[in-house]
Parts: sequence; structure tokens; C-alpha cells
Amino acid sequence: MRKITLRRTLRRLVKAGALAVAAAVLTMVAGAWWVHSEADGHVYAQDAVPAAPVALVLGAQVDPGGVPSPFLAARLEIARRLYADGKVGAILVSGDHGRWEYNEPGAMFEWLVGHGVPSQQIVLDHAGFDTYDSCARARQIFGVRQAIVVTQSYHLERAVTLCRHLGVDASGVGDDTVRIYKQPWLHSSIRERGAVVKAMFDVASGRDPVFLGPHETGVEAALR
Repeated sequence: MRKITLRRTLRRLVKAGALAVAAAVLTMVAGAWWVHSEADGHVYAQDAVPAAPVALVLGAQVDPGGVPSPFLAARLEIARRLYADGKVGAILVSGDHGRWEYNEPGAMFEWLVGHGVPSQQIVLDHAGFDTYDSCARARQIFGVRQAIVVTQSYHLERAVTLCRHLGVDASGVGDDTVRIYKQPWLHSSIRERGAVVKAMFDVASGRDPVFLGPHETGVEAALR
């Protein structure tokens, strides 16, 4: 009798596990379809992207010494070129500055200034803790209504989709140059599948970003 009960329990556990895996896979597939369909027609090559007032550069890892990682530096280089080509008038750098010693937007600012972008054209968002927060704060705090979102290509459809859902008329330009770093690229691409599921729940919940606050006029001043 105990053996029969144990077998039944194991069968139920296997079935429950299989159902959970199937549900997870279906959710990821649905998420991938969602961001692809929402971003369709809004993702461009750098030379072809329509002009917009602002480039929104999403944060990524900063290495010791405040040096942007290759992934982040590649994003910043696209933003620099967009500014140099007259495609944007201001650059909003949004990243994680949750700890005093770790400052993504500060490192992004220093890189851009060091590569010829006038400091008065760069605006810092210190509370862009994830893509949702960066897009929400761009609209709610900085008053951005139209932007070119800049990130890596594996992340771009989610970023454009979130920004558009949060009130920013967003186009996107993605970087592929760092594909040469095969292991980090693969790891990030796999992680992106889970991030898409999180994005679905964020949009469904309509949550506020971690930090809100009063309207900041930095973007308006930069565009003047």
C-alpha cells in the first residue's frame, strides 16, 4: 500500500512539474511575441532611425574605477553618434545609482563628455534601476514624450515596448558590436527571456517606478 501511495505521489509531482514547465514556456513564448509585435516598425539601424528630441541610453554594468563595460560603452557610442549626426538634441542617461560607490549614470556622463558631447546636453537619471523604471521616469519625471532608445539588440524590443506602453513615443537603435564577447552576450540573451516575462507583469500591474518625485527640467533645459 505504501509503495502504491508513493508511486501516485510521484506521478502527481511529475505531472505538476511538467505543467509548470509548460506554463513557463508558454509564458515566455507569449512574451517574446508581445514585445516583437509591439516593437515592430519602431526598431531601426542607426543611420535610418528618425530624429527625436532625446536619446534615452539605458544603463549597464560599470567596471571598477567607474569605467563603462564594453556593453555600456557601445550604447554610449551610438548615442554620441546620434548627437553628432543631429538626430537628437539631448541625451538622457538612465541607470543604477542605488549605492554611493556604484554610479552608472555618472560613468555614462563622464564617458560622453570625454568623447566630445557637451555636458549641458546630457541629463542624468540616477534611479533607472531597470528598463521599466527608466522608461517610466523618462516620461513621468523628465517629461520625455519622444525618444530614441539605445541598448543592445537582444534587449531592444523589450525596451521599446515598455517605453511605448509608458507614454514615450519610442524608436530604438540596438548595438551588435559586442557580440564578440560570446559568453556574456549569450548569458544576457538567455536572461532576456525571463526579463520579458517580468515586463509583462510590470505592464499588467501598472506599478510605479521605485522612486518618483517632482518634475525635473534637465531635458527641457538641454533642448533649449
